[in-house]
Amino acid sequence: MIGSPLALAFGTYFLAAASPGPSNMAIMGAAMRDGRTSALILASGVMTGSLFWAVLAATGVSTLLATYAKALFVLKVIGGIYLLYLAMRAGRSAMQPTSAFTGVDAGRATPRYLPLYRQGVFMHIGNPKAIMSWMAIMSLGLREDAPNGTLPAIIGGCALLGVIIFGGYAIIFSTSRMIACYTRLRRWIQGLFSALFAVAGLKLLVSPD
Repeated sequence: MIGSPLALAFGTYFLAAASPGPSNMAIMGAAMRDGRTSALILASGVMTGSLFWAVLAATGVSTLLATYAKALFVLKVIGGIYLLYLAMRAGRSAMQPTSAFTGVDAGRATPRYLPLYRQGVFMHIGNPKAIMSWMAIMSLGLREDAPNGTLPAIIGGCALLGVIIFGGYAIIFSTSRMIACYTRLRRWIQGLFSALFAVAGLKLLVSPD
């Protein structure tokens, strides 16, 4: 029975990590402006920040569930509301005019790698979306009767998804063809994320357990 909670946790992480937010936009910008290597370094910093919040969320949720069962309900409400907020924000973005993306600046020097990595770490640690998304993920995947291996499975699976997603943005958006494609389809992509976030948030809020 753990398949369904794990699937919900992985699906929520995928939606949260893949949706165009500050960290992903920074990776896209680095890919288009400074090239693939710089974007991958930035993406590795973002992934580090994501794992930081994963460990803290896992520790906090586990402690709360061990001492106060109704804490799960509070976490589900918070997570559900935040997912609905993301749905509203994505929908509003889909209604806005397409933003213009600039190409690589010919005279721009490539940033050093360590500052890029630090930027990714600090940007994701300070992103409220990352904090609240992990709370939603843990409340979906961790149940009071969850087997011992559930927590490592959630963190490990989401870490793999994060590497694929953030690294994928760095690789894909360093190609001129995909830059043009995303710019052309941005409204449809944002609209799809809005609908998916809304479904996930409502499911979290109305779930009986």
